[in-house]
Amino acid sequence: MTDKEITTDNWGVPPFNRWSFQNVQLLFPTTRIRRGAGPVTEFGSDAQDLDGISYVGLDGSNRSVRQMLEASYTDSFLVAKNGVILCDQYFNDMAVDSHHLLNSITKSYVGMLTGNLVEQGCLQVDDAVTQYLPELLETAFSGTTVRHVLDMSAAVEYGEDYADPDADFWIESAVVGWRPALVNDDSATSLLDYARSLQAKEQLDGEKYHYRSVLTNVLGMVLERASGRKLQDLLQTEIWSPLGPEQDAAIVVDRMGFPYVGAGMNACARDLARFGQMIVQRGFFNGRQIVPAAWIDDARYADAHAATIFAASEYGEFMPGGHYRNKLWVMDAEKGVMLAIGIHGQTIYMDMSTGVVIVKLSSQPESAAMEMFSDTFAAMGAISGAV
Repeated sequence: MTDKEITTDNWGVPPFNRWSFQNVQLLFPTTRIRRGAGPVTEFGSDAQDLDGISYVGLDGSNRSVRQMLEASYTDSFLVAKNGVILCDQYFNDMAVDSHHLLNSITKSYVGMLTGNLVEQGCLQVDDAVTQYLPELLETAFSGTTVRHVLDMSAAVEYGEDYADPDADFWIESAVVGWRPALVNDDSATSLLDYARSLQAKEQLDGEKYHYRSVLTNVLGMVLERASGRKLQDLLQTEIWSPLGPEQDAAIVVDRMGFPYVGAGMNACARDLARFGQMIVQRGFFNGRQIVPAAWIDDARYADAHAATIFAASEYGEFMPGGHYRNKLWVMDAEKGVMLAIGIHGQTIYMDMSTGVVIVKLSSQPESAAMEMFSDTFAAMGAISGAV
């Protein structure tokens, strides 16, 4: 396989995604989220061989971390504890400075950014989305609040079955060029136009948890309007640059230059570890409070309603006892185990009880191979307990 065989039509499917997930910037329009002029926040180093750590797989058999890495199309794998890198491995021609598509890990950056703007008084979580986006008054978002889009409980009807080639998720991603075959004369030409086209509701706002990427894109639009600043600039100045990253990030944009924050960010593994370490430390990193501690605490503990609607959703069995809040997946609130997750095997695992942060970037063939995710989380839990 050569890069010349990879096109915008086949880039997202195997085996082509093994190359394309590291080369999104060659395929689609993107904008930079710059690291800024500040110094890099350095990690300590204490290299350890973690391959032999064992855990119990889904089938009840004992498995090793090495087996998990080999079976789950790993491109990079990093383990850090209290700011010290214990393991930093790269596969599939990926290197320490390689960018990789994050898919829905992108959402967690927007979730944390929202906390900053709430603290700054730009908006409140109970504000109506249409207060900032009056274009959506006559749409399915007419009664939706910022909290609803933060926590995936809005009313809008939107299908995110990745196995369905005509799912709403793919139709929306066609706006940024990800599915050229779905574009026709009636297609939306911007992410805002796409959101404005959604008229049907599938539930009451706040009634159920249902994961839908369009809600994060709408949240990003709200943050732009509420602050009067471009979303990419907000991400850069409020979150990315303060982390002291090694590299710029990049994010796919629509024709209007608006970032596709539902899934379009690209970054390097070590810089994702910095983000995870910041969350583990309740928002304090690189000598400053980057995200309000209270916002991260709210994500961690949420409320009974968040736990109830998550348990009743299709993800309740996948992550029993968990919930979703402020664009983070919370596996264990008591221990403070939280995750940022993206399709095809992207994960940042964050354990407040141990100080462990684990980054895994992958190019799995299936969008949502739940058995691979579950197996990966089990391995990460074993690592966090062992180191």
